[in-house]
Amino acid sequence: MKAPPIIACEHLATGYPGVLLMRDVSFTIQRGEIVFILGSSGCGKSTLLKHLIGQIPPLGGTIRILGKETTYIEGDAREQMLRSFGVMYQSGALFGNLSVLENVCLPLQEFSGLPSELCETIARVKLGQVSLLDRADTMPSELSGGQKKRAAIARAMALDPPILFLDEPSAGLDPITSASLDTLIQHLSREFGITVVIISHELASIEAIADRAIYLDRNAGGVLDQGTPNYLREESPHAVIRNFFNRRAETPAVPAIKGVSV
Repeated sequence: MKAPPIIACEHLATGYPGVLLMRDVSFTIQRGEIVFILGSSGCGKSTLLKHLIGQIPPLGGTIRILGKETTYIEGDAREQMLRSFGVMYQSGALFGNLSVLENVCLPLQEFSGLPSELCETIARVKLGQVSLLDRADTMPSELSGGQKKRAAIARAMALDPPILFLDEPSAGLDPITSASLDTLIQHLSREFGITVVIISHELASIEAIADRAIYLDRNAGGVLDQGTPNYLREESPHAVIRNFFNRRAETPAVPAIKGVSV
């Protein structure tokens, strides 16, 4: 019997008040999966992420995380929901006036109620898991781009959430650093059973570590297709998706000229 999904979106209308991006987004994600959410620029990937993490409410529909509806959650229930996932933003969003260790300690100090010494010990464990323990006392400005992403992932993992949301983790990284980060993400998911949802259009990363990808299309108003990278590249019935995965430009239609045969 199939386990219930860890994340479920049903008929989600995405956007902002007065701005509808997609009218009907529905999908599920199973525990332990690495799932990429992708689509063309401007389709609403980042907006969907904001809905999923409760940053802004959707315009309609429902979101369930760990079986609980979180769409319009407030108060203590909202705080409990926020502990169920970690978020890594595209820029890393580290606090520049705090050391790497202090950045990772923040969620523990805010939500765990543990003594500061234990918070620091846990933070060091998390930094070790992303191979950054030797940079614990470093300021964010002294880190490379890849190190900032690793530090942000360590902070997102501080409370041992079952879900990680990663926003464009490979953005701005060279191919070798990006591949190293992909390996880390896959290791964390497999080693600790973490469900990872990644907003990205980086084909190399998708091909390397995705269990499944969900393709959003604004013209379709939601999910155009979803499946393994191989399925989407080779078998999707939608040319726009096959073109995306095969890096093929769409050939514009050539207007017929009256009296001239082509």
